Amino acid sequence: MKFFHEHNSVKPEVIEERLRAITESVPLTTDRAVIASSVVMIKALAAQMKTTLLAIAEFDAQIAQVCASHEDFPLFASLPGSGSNYSARLLAATGTDRDRFQSPEEMACLFGIAPVIERSGQSSWTRWRYFCPKFVRQSFVEYAGESIRHSFWARAYYSSQRGKGKSHQAAVRALAFKWIRIIYRCWQTRTPYNEVTYLESLRKKGSPLLSYAATNPE
Repeated sequence: MKFFHEHNSVKPEVIEERLRAITESVPLTTDRAVIASSVVMIKALAAQMKTTLLAIAEFDAQIAQVCASHEDFPLFASLPGSGSNYSARLLAATGTDRDRFQSPEEMACLFGIAPVIERSGQSSWTRWRYFCPKFVRQSFVEYAGESIRHSFWARAYYSSQRGKGKSHQAAVRALAFKWIRIIYRCWQTRTPYNEVTYLESLRKKGSPLLSYAATNPE
């Protein structure tokens, strides 16, 4: 029981099921040659894993040090739910050259957030971009998904997209497209994000998102 708790497994029914599986398990093989060689292999892999984890920890420490000294890091750290992980990833993706992008749409296209609309005759369809920096796109989309838990308007927007019948992934990608416009603006003006300020701007614009949030409380 202590082992499971130490490894973040605390649900009694899950622990019970795992203990039952261990009790009822049978050896895959009793061949001593197979078992002995497998033990050696496991030891070798475990040693490699320990070395890899140490290297990852060193990378994390260096990334944290570089981010702490970067003048733009507070902009990305101000994004709700960004934490140290997404702040660093979004900062690295955006860079410091503010002449690199002329508009948030240009940034969204390059990063693969903006969809592609194709037409043929009288037909048209929308798909996501195949050619883009995949990890950058993943970073923005994953951050958008995390922001749902930390931002009032992001949660309301995601809920509204789901209410229109969109899948979870489609709703999160749509939210990422919204976030990239906000991030672009903060980045260009060197202004940290402020949730209250943004909500006030939505109110002044008469955004239907606030009306939706008011009539669809969670």
